[in-house]
This record gives sequence, structure tokens and C-alpha cells, in this order.
Amino acid sequence: MIEKPVDLGEQRNVEVYGARVHNLKNIDVSFPRNQLVVVTGLSGSGKSSLAFDTIYAEGQRRYMETFSAYSRQFMGGMERPDVDKVSGLSPVIAIEQKTTSKNPRSTVGTITEIYDFMRLLFARTGEAFSYVTGEKMERMSEDQILKTIHTKFDEQPVNILAPVVKGRKGHYRELFEQIRKQGYLKVWVDGEIMDVVPKMQLDRYKIHDIDIVVDRLVVSEKDSKRLHTSVQSALKTAKGIIRIADKANNLFYYSKYLMDPISGISYDEPQPNTFSFNSPYGACEKCDGLGYIFEVDEASVIPNPKLSILNGGLAPLGEYRETWIFQVLKALAKKYEFNLSTPIEKLPREILDIILNGSPEMITVAVEYNKWNVQSYQVSFDGIVRMLEEQQERRSEEDLDDMENYRVLKTCPVCEGARLKKESLNFKIDEKNIFELATMDIRMLQEWFTDLEERLNDRQNMIAHEILKEIRARIVFLLDVGLSYLTLDRTARTLSGGEAQRIRLATQIGSQLMNVMYILDEPSIGLHQRDNERLIKALKNLRDLGNTVLVVEHDKDMILQADHVIDMGPAAGVHGGEIVAQGTPAELMNAHTLTTSYLNGERSRTRS
Repeated sequence: MIEKPVDLGEQRNVEVYGARVHNLKNIDVSFPRNQLVVVTGLSGSGKSSLAFDTIYAEGQRRYMETFSAYSRQFMGGMERPDVDKVSGLSPVIAIEQKTTSKNPRSTVGTITEIYDFMRLLFARTGEAFSYVTGEKMERMSEDQILKTIHTKFDEQPVNILAPVVKGRKGHYRELFEQIRKQGYLKVWVDGEIMDVVPKMQLDRYKIHDIDIVVDRLVVSEKDSKRLHTSVQSALKTAKGIIRIADKANNLFYYSKYLMDPISGISYDEPQPNTFSFNSPYGACEKCDGLGYIFEVDEASVIPNPKLSILNGGLAPLGEYRETWIFQVLKALAKKYEFNLSTPIEKLPREILDIILNGSPEMITVAVEYNKWNVQSYQVSFDGIVRMLEEQQERRSEEDLDDMENYRVLKTCPVCEGARLKKESLNFKIDEKNIFELATMDIRMLQEWFTDLEERLNDRQNMIAHEILKEIRARIVFLLDVGLSYLTLDRTARTLSGGEAQRIRLATQIGSQLMNVMYILDEPSIGLHQRDNERLIKALKNLRDLGNTVLVVEHDKDMILQADHVIDMGPAAGVHGGEIVAQGTPAELMNAHTLTTSYLNGERSRTRS
């Protein structure tokens, strides 16, 4: 039996007494704290039962007990593992292979926090470019705007305009009334100056641009005070944006915020969430930040075009029944002069487009309740595709199985898979936007960030210094665990168990925690020999920070590099669950076990 433990403040070992979880045979084991410890043995010998189901489970149970009774009633209790006593236990973190996230919004970049720091970098040092002209966006102070107007329009007559409506439909009767009450006499509407009169309104179905004419003057030194007052008033009215129209009615844009001086489009001041596909401020509105959309597939809706609509040619509807949708289709056929009994392949393409995508005109549906009661309804028909999309929106996730038959996954046509709004994609650092960086593999990304300071100006360097330090450190951690081939935009659900585990390991190394016990489940699976050496080095770095690293592993190099090895056996299942040897790798070589016979070359994995 192991000697009784001393006080935890002096205790140097983790000690387990009477472990009986699964096939463990009432074992006692002791291993040193703050060391790299490998639990090995053939599959089924009880390695995971000791490491995860006993040591980790007891650590989690103790953590839960630190919560108040009130908190524990919401979290549920944890059963004590079948063990007499565990002492010398530090806070425990398990890094398993089965913890891959299924969330489509979780990526390598978000898990490792590299993308979060990149968002901060672009928000603080990125340069904005217009998505219309490609020109660099400009922002000016009020004094700079005044100086530019004096220089550009000296001794010229100009109109100082405050834009209030840009590219929107409406009659704007209330807006014109509000402008009139504010004392303004003229407005610039769609390139024409008009007097503001009572009950003034525009064509509600046309797109309009409306500016208030704040002042009309000749730019000169003697009128500089008037110009200053008018510019101030225009900036306040239009929330930081003004337009200047010269005598030829050419328009020039000026803004206190980011603006394209040619097209006049403006961006909001960038914030970190501007570059987040998980935020409504940055996510593409078409795909909601997923990078892909589900579209109704015409070939699935019409699997057999030789059939007519009455005979079930439209798969989601089936064969003809006395339902509302078939009454609508009958009215549609009457309006556009086609027959529901005609095979779909013989219908003109323009008729098929109307059936699938809707009619531009209202249709009259006559419903016969009985021979004395026939009611006519004017309805719009949005098409079979829209009908399926609406059904999808109304149903819960559990009821979508039948909808999958008619949908296909497609890259978002708006963001082309980038997940972000076009404004977000037009902020650049060294001619790269954030999505272009996210699609680089980790090795290429490291090369791009190397010496980035030489490609930034002094202001950018002053801001970016600490951010770049954090990004580079996390990139190195990923390289250390052999993940140089991954990209930051790779979704978490496409990662293998080993990749997900090594990403979590890299994240934990970056967190710089101390006096913690890490338990890992065969992290070397699938690694190239070169990357395996890096992984071992990373685990040793974790140990050197002052942590206990407990690894369930079969790998020979990992076993030989460990500080302490626990060999489980002698066989699997009911024939295992015992500790057949333990000690340093050198001490283990003197034991006659199945594991040591492979380590010292007495046995080989290949058979003759």
C-alpha cells in the first residue's frame, strides 16, 4: 500500500486509492505532480478508466462541490467515481478527441482566438476602400472640409447640400413638411433644385435622392464666417456628411466619417464586430454569416418532367387533390392559357418560370362551395419555390427532413463564401482583407505576419504592436502541435477528433495557466514524425509552466520522453485493469510487460 499522503501544500504526488471504475481491479497508484506522465498499455486495459473516468471525474466532482447548493440544483449532481480516495489533485482540464463542436459558426480562428485578435487589428489599423470605385475612403475634420472648399471652389458659386435621403422609394410628404418648418426654402431632388411648398410630395414608387439646400453662396474670404456656419449646419443635419454642388451641378462629397469622395458612399466607423460573421454588424445579410445558403433545387421539385402537374409532376404537391394550391394552379393555367394535364417537359419555359417563381400579376381564383355559392378571390402567386421556402421558415429543425429532398447547399452568391458584408471585406491591411488572411494556411499566415511592421505606417505600428504579439504567439502554438496545414476559416465540425484535440491543446498552452492537471487522449494519432516531436515539446512546455500533464498514449516516442510511465495490463477487458509496471522510462525497461517488449524491440507490430 502507498503511504498516507502528507498535507497537500507539501504533497508532491497525485495518489489514487482503491480505483474500481469499469475493469479497474481496486488499484492504488501514485505519480508525481508537475511532470509529464504517460498512461500506456494495450487497448481495453483500463487506461481511460483510470485517467478520465476516475481522476478527471473526481476533479470535476470536486469543482462542482465548490458551487453553492442553490447553484448545484440547476447544474445537477455528479456521481462520485468508484474510488476510495484521490489526493494531491489539482484543478483538472480534459482535452479529449470527442469534443468537436457541431456549431457551423465555430471555426479554427474563433476557437484559437486568432480571428478575434485579427478583428481588433483590422478595426484599429485597417484602411477602408470603396466597394464601388476601389478608391481609398477619406475622413475629414470640420476644419479640413472648410479648407478644402476654400481651395477647390475659391470665388465660385456653390450650393451647400445636406443629404437626407439616398436611393429610397417614397413620397416623403412628412419629410418635406418637416424641412419647411425648419426654415429651409429649397431642396435638391434627383439632381434638380426645387422650392419647398406646402403638401409637397414625390412619386412613391420611384427611387429618390433628396438633399436640403442649406445655403447658396460664392466662396470667398469675406463670406468665410457664413460658409463656416452653413457647413456646420449641413454636417449636423446630415449627421456628418455634406455635398457641394458647383455651377455645373457637379457633386463633391465630404464627410467627418469614412466616405468615397467620388461615389459618395460612406461606412460606419469600424469596430471589432464589423469583422465578425457572428454579429449582425458584420455578417452577410443574405446567408446570415454562414457563407452558404440552401436553395430549392428545380430538378428535385420536378424529378420526372414527363409527368403533368395533375399526375404529380411537382413532387412537393403530389397528385391532384381538392386543395387550395391546386385551385390556385387551375386559375394560373386559365390566366396564362396552359393545361395542367400537359407533361411538364412540354410547357414553355416562361410558363414553367411562372409556376416555380410566381406570377407578376394578381390572379382570380374561383372557389365553388356548392352550385349556388361560387366565390372569387384576387390573390398573388409567389411560386412553388417561395412556397417551399416559407414552409421551411415555419417548421422546426425536427420537421425539416422532408424539406431536405428539395434543397441544395450553395455558396452564398452575395459574399461568395466570405461570410461578411461587402463593407467589412473592403477594409485592408497591406492589400489583404480579413477573409483573405483567414483562407491562408497557418504556415503562410505566419509568413505574412512576419515583419508586418515594415509594411505599416508609424500610427498603425503604435496601435498594432501588442495585438501582433498575441497573434504570432497563437500561430506558433498551432505550428507546435502540427497544424500548419489548417486555415482559420475551417469550420470546427469538419475537424477530426485529433485535430480538435490539438487545437484545444494549443489554446491551453496560450492561456498560460499554472498548477493545473491536463489529461489528454492519444494526441499523437495521425501525426507525422516531425510534428510528433513538436507535440512532445509543446507538452513539455505545458509541464514547465508548472502543470501536471497526464497523457493516455501508445506512441513510443511519447513514452520514452515522459517523466513517469504507468503501464496498464496485463491484457484487455476483464483480464486487464491492473498496473503491471510504473516508473521512469528507464526503470520501465527492466519490467517484463507487453509494452516493454515492444519498446525494447523484442516484439514488432509487423508480423512475418
